[in-house]
Amino acid sequence: MLRKNSDKRHLFGTDGIRGLVNTEPMTSHTALALGAALTYLLRTERVSGRKPKVVVGKDTRLSGDMLLAAVASGVMSQGGDVFEADTLPTPGLANLTASTRADAGIVISASHNPYEDNGIKIFDGQGYKLPDEIEVKLEELMTCASINKEMLPEPHAVGRTFPVRDAVGRYVVSLKNTFPKNLSLEGLTIVLDCANGAAYKSAPSVFEELGATCHVLAANPDGFNINLNTGALHPEVAAQKVRETGADLGVALDGDADRAIFIDAQGKVVDGDQIMFICASHLKKKGQLLRDSMVATIMSNMALEIALKEDGIFLFRAPVGDRYVAELLRKKGLNFGGEKSGHLIFLDHATTGDGTLAALQTLSVMKESGASLAELAGQVKPFPQVLINVRVAKPSEVENHPQVGLLLEEYKQKLGDKGRLILRPSGTEPVVRVMMEGEDEKEISFLAQECAQRVSSFLRLKL
Repeated sequence: MLRKNSDKRHLFGTDGIRGLVNTEPMTSHTALALGAALTYLLRTERVSGRKPKVVVGKDTRLSGDMLLAAVASGVMSQGGDVFEADTLPTPGLANLTASTRADAGIVISASHNPYEDNGIKIFDGQGYKLPDEIEVKLEELMTCASINKEMLPEPHAVGRTFPVRDAVGRYVVSLKNTFPKNLSLEGLTIVLDCANGAAYKSAPSVFEELGATCHVLAANPDGFNINLNTGALHPEVAAQKVRETGADLGVALDGDADRAIFIDAQGKVVDGDQIMFICASHLKKKGQLLRDSMVATIMSNMALEIALKEDGIFLFRAPVGDRYVAELLRKKGLNFGGEKSGHLIFLDHATTGDGTLAALQTLSVMKESGASLAELAGQVKPFPQVLINVRVAKPSEVENHPQVGLLLEEYKQKLGDKGRLILRPSGTEPVVRVMMEGEDEKEISFLAQECAQRVSSFLRLKL
């Protein structure tokens, strides 16, 4: 299977703009231009008779202050008012954008990347990430020289900055309200790894206020230690703490807390596909899974699809990226989906992936069923899966290369209905990702290596 993509974007990837700080595109100049372009678009096409209202926030990395100031300046230069939430998880910013009835939201974050990187993500007034076509329009405006000259408003019409009071507290309350009123977390012990990221205040408050005993890790950000040997990229840290303390489970968030990795009471990492099955099956039993269907991406394991089918649940597949999952959920009229990487979207409660929310919903299943996380996860046995990154000059060429099409057909015949092959260009690196899965790990490892070598020969890296 090959993901089709007619993308005309150059700055935006699968999740906003991201890169090394003070290197294009992640510079103050680009941030200012983006803030101005977004506000010009709002002022001329979305808002009539008033100033656009834009909520801004950031995670804990060092460059957040610099880039937030730049993007806010761009917003105000085009006549928009900035409502500053300071440090807040990405899903918290999305929630705040919608609840304050803002016209857009901007969060400065590079998610799970190291502190040297940063990024910019944009939400519309409802808290949803922007579609590709709007991002293309923003890029066009950012390169339009006249936006900083002829298109500027008069001096009396520039914007101002207003603080958002207690943004973290408001987000904590919204999260707690998603947990069943008849339940509490009393009696549960949780290891919570905050990755020294944006949820270092909100996540511990949520679980402790609902009654859990928490062993909190990596909740002392200093601008440099976000995601450093901790969090969702290093679940072994939380796993070790689970084993040491005898906790009931572990939850490891990433830097902007839009996803979570789970660890059972034995210290074993639980696959994201297993978590999605746990939640989808529980929602269906309660009659709350719309159309008895859910959305995952092309990277989710075949075992998830098989288990869902046996449970009477249909699986739709979206391209990689939680915003594509959200788009397909809305298009199909569904309310639950996610990615095996830990982005889970509960549209009844949120508009984007939220690691803390995902943990709360998973904990509610444990509480209502009386089962441990390991018992619930055991309902899905993932097929072996091999992922290889192939460095090439132009990853997007994999989508239309004639020999690649023939290659896909060849491996489809080899794998039959007991395996899958996915070839897709990375949205953040100069690589093509080769993913193969099947019942026989030895066989698919050999075939995946063979396929990767052939892809490399088709799309040689040009020095």
